[in-house]
Amino acid sequence: MEIESLADQIVSQFGRLGYDVDRDEVIKRLKLLVLEFKVPEREAVRTVRNWVIREYEIPREKVISESPLVKIEEIKKPGEWVSLKAKVVQLWDSSSPSVSQVGLVGDETGIIKFVIWAKSGKEEVEEGKSYLFKNVVTDSFQGRMQINIGRTSEIVEIDEEVQSPREIEIVGALVSIQQNSGLIHRCGSCHRVMTKGICPIHGKVRGYDDLRVKGVLDDGDNFYEIILNEDNIRDLTGIDLNKAKRIASERLDRNAVLSELKKLLLGRYYKVVGVRGGRYLLVRKVDRIGGVEGSEVDRLLEVLA
Repeated sequence: MEIESLADQIVSQFGRLGYDVDRDEVIKRLKLLVLEFKVPEREAVRTVRNWVIREYEIPREKVISESPLVKIEEIKKPGEWVSLKAKVVQLWDSSSPSVSQVGLVGDETGIIKFVIWAKSGKEEVEEGKSYLFKNVVTDSFQGRMQINIGRTSEIVEIDEEVQSPREIEIVGALVSIQQNSGLIHRCGSCHRVMTKGICPIHGKVRGYDDLRVKGVLDDGDNFYEIILNEDNIRDLTGIDLNKAKRIASERLDRNAVLSELKKLLLGRYYKVVGVRGGRYLLVRKVDRIGGVEGSEVDRLLEVLA
């Protein structure tokens, strides 16, 4: 997005609160961060917004209180304060001490990942229950939106039953496993995938290991991009995170885990149950249902080539 457009968003946000923010100064600071220091746009916007709050002595509570009640399908930009009613669709195990809970919430318009930070001091949510999530911050992670719940957020259990997206069932062959699969290393702060110990946002920081597969399933009519978590992978292959670490250690190569998973998973048929989350089908349950003839695998792979 152009610097001027980002600046207009910031100026407009504070204009609605009654503050006349210097647009030229906002543009200058954004250019310095984005063009000179190569800071990602969303981080630059967040930094400039914080500068505006300090410079114009704007009570942070006033900024937060503006957060509108939205549907999940309306969440399309990072760095915005919003509120939403949603059902907890799925909880995941967190390997980071900075995270209290992580998982998926949904309403009738879609699902989105949520992160409750440990420092927020919030009570834990329960799978299957509906809540009002007030004053949460939108973020973007690997091209998908998520919401972050911090100290200034609120979580209120509600009596109404929020309808989450209908699960779908697909039977097809796993014909491709994409990059950033296998034994990956995540940033301990933002949980993004790290490359050679470097987080794209936080630089060289302490990270933690995770196991996942991003793949392509072909049901004969359509292709579906799916994500298998550690539990899915363990159920299908017997390889959990600890075993993956041993494989990488014994062979002195983290890519050995991905090679092993490809041998065990590719070219086989699966029944997958899950919900759509952006471009990916987020898998709740997966079962292997039989083999695929070699010629059929070759045909499927040729289609993707």
